[in-house]
Amino acid sequence: MEIRHPTHPLDAKQYSSERLYQEYVLENLMKQGEITLVYTHHDRMIAGGAVPGGSELKLETVDALKADYFLERRELGVINIGKKGTVSVDGESFDLENKECIYVGKGARDVRFKGNGARYYLISTPAHTHYPTKKGTRDEATIENLGSEEACNERSIFKFIHPDGIQSCQLDMGFTELKSGSVWNTMPAHTHDRRSEIYFYFDMDEKNRVFHFMGEPDDTRHLVLKNETGVISPSWSIHAGSGTGSYTFIWAMAGENQSFADMDHVPMDKLR
Repeated sequence: MEIRHPTHPLDAKQYSSERLYQEYVLENLMKQGEITLVYTHHDRMIAGGAVPGGSELKLETVDALKADYFLERRELGVINIGKKGTVSVDGESFDLENKECIYVGKGARDVRFKGNGARYYLISTPAHTHYPTKKGTRDEATIENLGSEEACNERSIFKFIHPDGIQSCQLDMGFTELKSGSVWNTMPAHTHDRRSEIYFYFDMDEKNRVFHFMGEPDDTRHLVLKNETGVISPSWSIHAGSGTGSYTFIWAMAGENQSFADMDHVPMDKLR
């Protein structure tokens, strides 16, 4: 498991493009036959990927967690971005179709991933109590339609793990699909100083890219991201993107609260 340390916005202003990628971009999470994990000290989130192929993968603890098993003091959200697969939790199996979700609560000891062609995106956050494991389908998600054709940001937000959906300690998780012809997500931009967020861009043609914008509102930077790439958004940073073609992204948040509406909106004339 790779470890990333938190950064101060004044330090980030001095970073080169290469350093920005080193600190915030999560590449090569989806490796055939492996579970790949990145731990960020921004709200102690773990992002990762599990691609079982023809084998079965078990989520094992790592020494850096100082835990007897991975979810001893953590909870887990999983979204399948590939073909149908199966996630088993302490012997109970859950079939996941494409863009279906499962929440696994604190205390689960044995989590396994199966399915040739399944590609599981993982987010784990610290947890203080147990909530039951639960699967979420597209039809069961809370769907919010936002944006407009004129602003090129029509999109549907599918909320899985949140206070009015699948219960968790602090994890919020879902995905956003852009409508045909729309390229912008989350614009006008916002920050939320009380929690961090991680985006994961997927369903992109290999030749396309998303220009992801980050940084303090009055001093932004951009990152050029390819398919199946994640990006860490610290609490002080905006997080918005525009693609050269269609794409979908998974969002996951953790921190002081779970309110999806906890956003500090940034007026367009304040962006620099």
